Amino acid sequence: MRWSDTFIPTLKEAPAEAEIVSHQLLLRAGLVRKLAGGLYTFLPAGIRVLRKIEQIVREEMNRAGALEVLMPAVQPPEIWRASGRYEEAAGVLFKVSDSKDREWLLGPTHEEVVTTMAANEIN
Repeated sequence: MRWSDTFIPTLKEAPAEAEIVSHQLLLRAGLVRKLAGGLYTFLPAGIRVLRKIEQIVREEMNRAGALEVLMPAVQPPEIWRASGRYEEAAGVLFKVSDSKDREWLLGPTHEEVVTTMAANEIN
């Protein structure tokens, strides 16, 4: 693919809202674009950078003998209640209900998922 055929919308000036140098560079280089506060779209060049970083981390993890897991972003509230953190985080947890009116959380962290997995799988 030729450079002229790629979608890399660079900026000459950083937006005024971008105060941190790394944020300014990401925007100016055409790697990301802000959708809303804290929400960014990764553009094609940004995806390439992200994938290369993932590859480096994965290679180093493999070299160290570590294994990769992928945990769900949506979590059942029961594991948060069991850890005692549901009540303390209730005001900031993003909650949704499914078609059967069951509650689910968008997990801000994965400690509860990891500890549940360890409790169920490690003998």
